[in-house]
Amino acid sequence: MRYRLGIDIGGTNTDAAILDENNQVVAKGKTPVTADVITGIKQIVGQVLAQAQLNPQDITHAMLGTTQVTNAIIERKGLARVGILRLGAPATKAVPPLIGWPQDLRNCVEGPSAILPGGVQYDGRPITPFDPDAVRRMVEEARDQVQGLAITSVFSAVRNDDELAAAAIVSELVPAGTPISLSHEIGSLGFLERENATILNASVAPVAHRVTQAFRGALEQLGIHAQFFLSQNDGTLMSLEYALQYPILTIACGPTNSIRGAAFLSGLSDAIVIDIGGTSTDVGVLISGFPRESAAAVEIGGVRTNFRMPDLVSIGLGGGSIIRTDESANGKTVRIGPDSVGYAVVTEALCFGGQTLTMTDVTVARGMAQLGNSAAIATPQAILDEAFRLSVAMTEEAVDRMKTSASEVPVIAVGGGSILLPDTLAGVSKVYKPEHYEVANAIGAAIAQVSGTVDHVYTMGNRTREDVLQEAREAAFNEAIRAGADPDSLEIIEIEEVPLAYLPGNAVRIRVKAAGRLKSY
Repeated sequence: MRYRLGIDIGGTNTDAAILDENNQVVAKGKTPVTADVITGIKQIVGQVLAQAQLNPQDITHAMLGTTQVTNAIIERKGLARVGILRLGAPATKAVPPLIGWPQDLRNCVEGPSAILPGGVQYDGRPITPFDPDAVRRMVEEARDQVQGLAITSVFSAVRNDDELAAAAIVSELVPAGTPISLSHEIGSLGFLERENATILNASVAPVAHRVTQAFRGALEQLGIHAQFFLSQNDGTLMSLEYALQYPILTIACGPTNSIRGAAFLSGLSDAIVIDIGGTSTDVGVLISGFPRESAAAVEIGGVRTNFRMPDLVSIGLGGGSIIRTDESANGKTVRIGPDSVGYAVVTEALCFGGQTLTMTDVTVARGMAQLGNSAAIATPQAILDEAFRLSVAMTEEAVDRMKTSASEVPVIAVGGGSILLPDTLAGVSKVYKPEHYEVANAIGAAIAQVSGTVDHVYTMGNRTREDVLQEAREAAFNEAIRAGADPDSLEIIEIEEVPLAYLPGNAVRIRVKAAGRLKSY
């Protein structure tokens, strides 16, 4: 029998689960995160292999969801300096690249930049003719100062010829393996946001390389020689090679893994998913078995981008959230977090012999979980009750923000911190806490399919609507195959068609997502 291994590295814990061919969970586990990625992966994988009593060679597919790329942007660590090539002169010279970026992030990422001729109008007509010699001069001057390049052309979603031509020149002039990011492959309509996403993608390439090497290396040291995949932020998978080209697609993959895992464990395809960890709570929406994507531009590390992201609300509530009281004229005021003891809750919380009152203590004191020693929680009942009331109110408000109507909706609670939630919430028809909820993120990674998405502006011209849709479908299929999907299993799971009335030529924006099972599974 073949087995799949799902791993999710979160902010406080690394979770893992092993599933068999029948999608049955045969082993699961958690371990605190480690500074060394390899050490943490080896610890948890060794633990679940021993639990399942499996030979490492029985693992045929291994999937990893990680926050490493997100953390690198937020913490400004390990980022590459990027050469920035914009094709759109003279139309775009009034607004330089990296406008609006936080200065500390800009200092880490910014390399030589140039705004050169090229790009197209909204109807596909050239702004100015593409100048290959200008591109060549820019790259020759910048290549010794950068570790990656980002190429963005005006309206490349309409026509990407200039970006492809520039990439061909760049690849001839820079060392093999240098990351080259093209905006039409990453972002959507909205020039500056698309350029930002492209630059970020190039900047996190070294982080992605380190993570993928650590992932493969850690498992191979344990004797696991499987097909390796990374989680994308739409709830699907991509091969390591694809991830190295588009590392930005791993951002926010943790919550989406939890959402996919919640759907699998509960059997529900439409619901609100609440993922509670040690430090924070993420609330997302499950639609037809997949996470709902955000319709608005999203800020990452203070940078406005427009590439696909899950629609999430995050609040500072987790099992390790610290409870404090402030004296006031009206008595004591209770506050929850936003700081947390994180994975140290097992030593810092009162119920475990520590000195810090946490949300885990509140849960244990109220009899909602059997952990540690409840007698060690010598906290006035009024404070515990108020902390519980506040946590419920915070959760209910987050759920309301994600709902699209006032009607009651089902909620699936996952994550180790789900013990904080009561069995009923206002505006919720039922709270589900399925078996294995604490490792839903790792299970979501293990059961995920491989997908490909195309978001492009097409001009109908003399073609029929069906011809254009078929072209978009085939492009989405090709992207999914590149990401590691079995061609024979592909199907279209989402089509969005938006007529663009302000464009000539009967233009339409078409977004298509295709998904299929893993190769050789």
